[in-house]
Amino acid sequence: MLRPARWLAALLLLCGPAAAADLTLRIGGQTRVLTQAELLASPDAIEMPVPQTSPAARAVPLLQLLKGLPTDDVDTLEVQASDGFTSQIPMALVRKGAQGGSVAYMAVEDPAKPWQPLPKGTGTAGPFYLVWQNPTLSGITSEQWPWQVATIVGVESPAHRWPQIAVAAGVGAAARHGQDVFVAQCMPCHRMKGGGSADVGPDLGRPMPAAAYLTEAGLRALIRDPKAVRTWPQQQMVGFDRSMLSDADLDAVVAYLQAMAR
Repeated sequence: MLRPARWLAALLLLCGPAAAADLTLRIGGQTRVLTQAELLASPDAIEMPVPQTSPAARAVPLLQLLKGLPTDDVDTLEVQASDGFTSQIPMALVRKGAQGGSVAYMAVEDPAKPWQPLPKGTGTAGPFYLVWQNPTLSGITSEQWPWQVATIVGVESPAHRWPQIAVAAGVGAAARHGQDVFVAQCMPCHRMKGGGSADVGPDLGRPMPAAAYLTEAGLRALIRDPKAVRTWPQQQMVGFDRSMLSDADLDAVVAYLQAMAR
């Protein structure tokens, strides 16, 4: 649910311009490697604000980056950051941008003009940062803005890839909705019973399910404000306020975690 600090990246930022990097796309058995230089020079790039890091930056529509790749059968884009944060972006959300929904862009940091550092010495959001234009139109969540992107892979939906994360048949609607919220908001950092790609936070399903050792009140407090429950020097998670996770979605996540503990 948050990124680990990377003091080395911050040190390199202070020492001079960042080294150029590549963005790798792996879709339908094909691989495309794009450099910062060619994306910055792309005729499809626009200038747009980049949250937290720069008043404006060059950004290329994500659909344009995918053009020519076999995306017809792709359900999900797994956007992998260099720090282990992994966001599962439904391809339907990306396609919806062409029909009046939120539009996904890949913002590109200019190595000669580094973006402002992120809080707590975590470097910048570059070299590549997935950002959204008009995010409320499609209900884009806070964890669907991955920064420090390195690779984008076309994959099956999370529940097909990892059946163990799916709630059992007959489970109530709240837990089923909670599964969707968990995939969008929690799986970028956490796994469930081994299912998932992220390595930032602990697995919330094994060796013991989180709802088996935390009370409902504890789960809610941990999600909203982790430091109110427990603290340690290397703590990463900062929690989700109501602007990031509504009370209804919090209820659903708790119902999901409880269902996965049965």
